[in-house]
Amino acid sequence: MKPLRMKITGSGNGIESKNAVEGSSPAIPELEKTARKIRRLILTMIHAAGSGHPGGSLSACELAVALYFGVLRHDPRNPSWEGRDYVLFSKGHVAPLQYACLAHAGYFDESHLKTLRKLGSILQGHPNMHKTPGVEVSSGSLGQGLSVACGLGAGLKIQKAQNRVYCILGDGELQEGQVWEAAMSAAHFKLDNLCAMVDANGVQLDGPVADIMGVEPLVDKWRAFGWHVIEIDGHDFNRILAAYGEAEKTAGKPTAIIARTVKGKGVSFMENRAEWHGKAPNDEELRAALAELEGGAAR
Repeated sequence: MKPLRMKITGSGNGIESKNAVEGSSPAIPELEKTARKIRRLILTMIHAAGSGHPGGSLSACELAVALYFGVLRHDPRNPSWEGRDYVLFSKGHVAPLQYACLAHAGYFDESHLKTLRKLGSILQGHPNMHKTPGVEVSSGSLGQGLSVACGLGAGLKIQKAQNRVYCILGDGELQEGQVWEAAMSAAHFKLDNLCAMVDANGVQLDGPVADIMGVEPLVDKWRAFGWHVIEIDGHDFNRILAAYGEAEKTAGKPTAIIARTVKGKGVSFMENRAEWHGKAPNDEELRAALAELEGGAAR
């Protein structure tokens, strides 16, 4: 069975599964349109919940959209399909981003999004692999996702499987020592089926990452740990897709994509503001944010 990749179409909820065509790329305007919808879903569900994490969900939006709708081999009708690629959100607090992508891809109905963080919901404040279709690992305690990704990557290599593993981390999360133990292990075991994406938006819960505990120079550090490193604008779909393609072709070492992003991207009053790391918009703020997003592509 050939792997499936999600291709944007104009029917249903925006996508359908088709056989991948080698060398083909999704239409950038369609990905940009999808990203705007995902941003609206993120804000709407956090507003409905009255709590959540908009800042990092918005900054990593293009990284996730490019994966789920342009790169990933997966089948929403069969989340446990053995041929799938794996996506791990190590920074599990950006669950609204993952949930919005999963719903739009067809893993579950979008009506579930309004139940975010409610008792009995399949969409808890941090991802739960036992409740939510398409979630590969329960996460939320920062610093652990890359270790899980290493285990998956190593197991797949032993099986000589072609699946790939993608792990999204935050730059503030890199202050956790376990991340670097995992980074060292991945290089040692030559896990070239592993791609780590660092959402380097420069802002964490309490303020600028550089003020709390600086993690730069990120490119030099990951390279020193034995990784193939690509630095990109994390909101440019052309650069993102090219980076994912380069990662897939890199042999003998894992790849780290350092994606330079903007916290709260797409909503002017949220951008680069630490207070929007974990705060829900009120009614007026939601209306203003949605109006801004309806006006066109994220700036």
